[in-house]
Amino acid sequence: MKKTFLIIHLLIFSQWTLAQNQLDEELQNKIQEQIKDFKGEIGIYVQHLPSGKSASFQADSIFPTASIVKIPILLGVFDKIETGNLSFHQPLIYRDSIKYGGSGLMQFYKDSVKTELRTLLALMMSYSDNTTSLWSQALAGGGSTINPLMEKLGYEATRINSRTPGREKNWEKYGWGQTSPREISKMLVQIYRGEVFSPEASELMYRLLSNSYYHDYALSQIPPYVNVASKQGMVNESRSEVFLVNAPEGDYVCAILTKNNEDQSWSYTNEAWELTRKLSRLIWNHFNPNHPYYASEKMKKYQEGLPY
Repeated sequence: MKKTFLIIHLLIFSQWTLAQNQLDEELQNKIQEQIKDFKGEIGIYVQHLPSGKSASFQADSIFPTASIVKIPILLGVFDKIETGNLSFHQPLIYRDSIKYGGSGLMQFYKDSVKTELRTLLALMMSYSDNTTSLWSQALAGGGSTINPLMEKLGYEATRINSRTPGREKNWEKYGWGQTSPREISKMLVQIYRGEVFSPEASELMYRLLSNSYYHDYALSQIPPYVNVASKQGMVNESRSEVFLVNAPEGDYVCAILTKNNEDQSWSYTNEAWELTRKLSRLIWNHFNPNHPYYASEKMKKYQEGLPY
């Protein structure tokens, strides 16, 4: 059984590797033109799944994940669910001693409120809730358990640094976690295809990833009636996003990761966010020429809170 699993895993990895080599020169040139003046470091990987055509820039470089680290945390929790150590509807009790600031809702819960694991995961993925994320990380066994799982699954660049003994220097450099554009794209694709754990676990993870609250960046340039599984990561000097689009003319995956950004503002017009919107619009229209989409000027003003 183990030998059969290994052969299947190697075949999947081989197919992914072969698909990466089909360069989409037109898209590559368009992306290069868009990013040439960006004031920071950027890494991109994009692939049209049916054709295997791809474009990339610094796709294997290591970038901070910020909240994108919540995808490997999700895998860590589901690994425990698969082995029976946790259950999807497992009852839990919130204690305000685990409260953590930043994004999210659970930090405002009252002490001793009853909740369940499903709620933690939903808040973690949809609202990027930091309290539920750190709680989920602990339930999964922490970075000391999740990082070996990443290695076992073939992810070499993706690691959790925060609250993980031995990774203090990585934490100082990259923060909570680290990954590469190519690898986090691969992770999202394998979840979508049911290649991580059981098909049932992959389906639940994909549903959780398909309900993002943060739709004013890459997702704003994709039609609202199209399903997108995504995760965003945001700290002052790094704004990043990974998303898999179930598009009418073929699914595609894209990761846009940045670091050392000059513009560290939190306004709608932040340079990295503006670039993400431009790239997302470019990629959608490139892969879907018969279904072009352009967000209206009124919508842009609406999202900025400006009169229109």
